[in-house]
Amino acid sequence: MPILTRDQLAKRLAQEVQDGFVVNLGIGIPTLVANHIPKHMFVMLQSENGLLGMGPYPTRENVDPDLVNAGKQTITAVKGAAYFHSADSFAMIRGGHVDVAILGAMEVDQRGDIANWMVPGKLIKGMGGAMDLVAGAKKVIVAMQHRDRAGNSKIMTKCELPLTGVHCIDRVFTDMAVLDLTPEGFLLREVAPGLTVDDVKHASQAPLRVDANVREIALEG
Repeated sequence: MPILTRDQLAKRLAQEVQDGFVVNLGIGIPTLVANHIPKHMFVMLQSENGLLGMGPYPTRENVDPDLVNAGKQTITAVKGAAYFHSADSFAMIRGGHVDVAILGAMEVDQRGDIANWMVPGKLIKGMGGAMDLVAGAKKVIVAMQHRDRAGNSKIMTKCELPLTGVHCIDRVFTDMAVLDLTPEGFLLREVAPGLTVDDVKHASQAPLRVDANVREIALEG
């Protein structure tokens, strides 16, 4: 079944970013969005470990081992970037100064809840900044695979894993579809090229309403 690659999904996610935005990118697929921000746009990417102004991944020639994002990946910094204490970074998040947070997830549900920080019984490093981001960002977008490695849906009627936040998600991007969260649950807006609405419904545990103007995911623009 044709699905989007991680890079294709990141390219579509980049279309959600507007000129002048402050954007926080979570670990995983969201970090790839930095590679697809149009050069003509002024966007400040924020990392909760204390950097405002992340650029794309470095080439082998310009890797700086001291310059990393919250996921400990080496990054670049754009002109005008600022470095500061992580406490100031979280004050920025909690103060509502982040326009969009793009986060990965293990599960999301039809109430707009998200679970993305732990699997019971497995080793974890900590909850990270996700709980602050889902509460403080002006818009919360989730980027993830539609199903887990065992083929189980991650689009749930109700999350089964420990929650990161409740009633906080605005939009979900998967390798199969784009879904909006509404008071009535998931609304299917876009479908990956080569898939049908029924394919997406079949892969989702939660019921999906279908937008009257549902369209194919556009990877350009």
